[in-house]
Amino acid sequence: MGKVYIGCGAGFSGDRFDAAVPVVETLATCEGDRFLIFEVLAERTLAIAQRLRLNDPDAGYSPYLDHYIAPILQAAKQHKIRIVSNLGAANPVGAAKRIHAIAEELGVEDLKIAVVLGDDLLQVYSADAIRELPTMEGISLGDQEIIAANVYLGARAIADALALDVDIVLVGRTTDAALTLGPLIHVHNWAADDWDRLAQGTIAGHLLECGGQVTGAYFADPGFKDVPNLAEVGFPIAEIDADGGLVIGKAAQTGGLVSRATVTEQILYEMHDPANYLTPDVTLDVTGVRLQDIGPDRVRLTGARGKPPPATLKVTVSVDGGWLGEGEITYAGPNALARAELAASVIRRRSQILGIQEPLRVDIIGAGAVHDNDMSAKRRHKVLAGDGEYRVRAALRSMDQKTAQQISDEVQSLYCSGPAAGAGVRQYVSRQIRTASVLIDPENVLPHVRVERVMP
Repeated sequence: MGKVYIGCGAGFSGDRFDAAVPVVETLATCEGDRFLIFEVLAERTLAIAQRLRLNDPDAGYSPYLDHYIAPILQAAKQHKIRIVSNLGAANPVGAAKRIHAIAEELGVEDLKIAVVLGDDLLQVYSADAIRELPTMEGISLGDQEIIAANVYLGARAIADALALDVDIVLVGRTTDAALTLGPLIHVHNWAADDWDRLAQGTIAGHLLECGGQVTGAYFADPGFKDVPNLAEVGFPIAEIDADGGLVIGKAAQTGGLVSRATVTEQILYEMHDPANYLTPDVTLDVTGVRLQDIGPDRVRLTGARGKPPPATLKVTVSVDGGWLGEGEITYAGPNALARAELAASVIRRRSQILGIQEPLRVDIIGAGAVHDNDMSAKRRHKVLAGDGEYRVRAALRSMDQKTAQQISDEVQSLYCSGPAAGAGVRQYVSRQIRTASVLIDPENVLPHVRVERVMP
């Protein structure tokens, strides 16, 4: 069997909407099995999608689905480039129906879509049963309302879906790397215990999953790590053969950079233990990985090793996190820092007068919001000039929407009830989600595939 070519069209929810177009154009010139992935799902975005679905049973898939699919659907179908994506989020069936509607609008015929289900534990577990599962990190669930509980599925279900001769596979919660490993298992017929090949496929997925991060975006740091034409950064394309041989490149005629340095940074991204990167399919060991520049924007990767996967699967449990109230205001010009500090002190004192009990955070952006929020005023004036432009931000979380609104309103009141010349107030009160990670026996998880057809 020949090479498999897999390109990435998005690395997070809201990633650049036109990035997939040159990826598809490049894949169309490759000889072999071609796939396009969109990786748009994080724990928080899935929890938000679950809440949207509670309010509307037809909602819950990615709100950006149209932006990603419409520009490339015709070309992908024409060139037999199959799409694998977690655009389904909390409602893969709804996503499939929406893509069928887009296909009809574009005149794309005979589109076949499979959805992978089984990640939503609330379909088979009670909330009480979920609370009893062992917690590995995050909040204590207690008796809080559980909004969602989604288990990270592996790549086998995606391979099973592709075996149904479909054009698109939509999933909810899988591991990010599974979007790449599933097509490789399908094409190369890798066995469930072929650990080293599964490891190479998993690291390929890990490199692709964040889109432009491996091709110079996020890597760029002018004067230290220069990247050409970042405004037109090309998204990555991986070439993987039956033995797991892996080359990372990018879409043709685009900006960006693929080098040993960009690939190294992406390998280490979110990798807590390089010798034991846990997935449902394989435990990946990258400590023996070797990288070689083999041409412009082409890096060969060898040496990933695999071991059996862990005995449990990770589940993200989302609960109601109440409300976040925020407000911002800017002070500029002579003595701006002193006025910003006075505004911050007014907000803190007003929260006491109002009897607000929740922890309040007040930042002066431009004077320590990121690195040293607790810097004393005396030290701050030594480090920074008093003149300039500073933005005061106040925020708190509360289970009570009214309390969250109060702190936002206090910032607005600074227009005339605070220091001189405040401007540019922004207020926002939003629903919040909190999460915990729990563990479940894989025997209790039953992923299954369904082909979603156009209704007559």
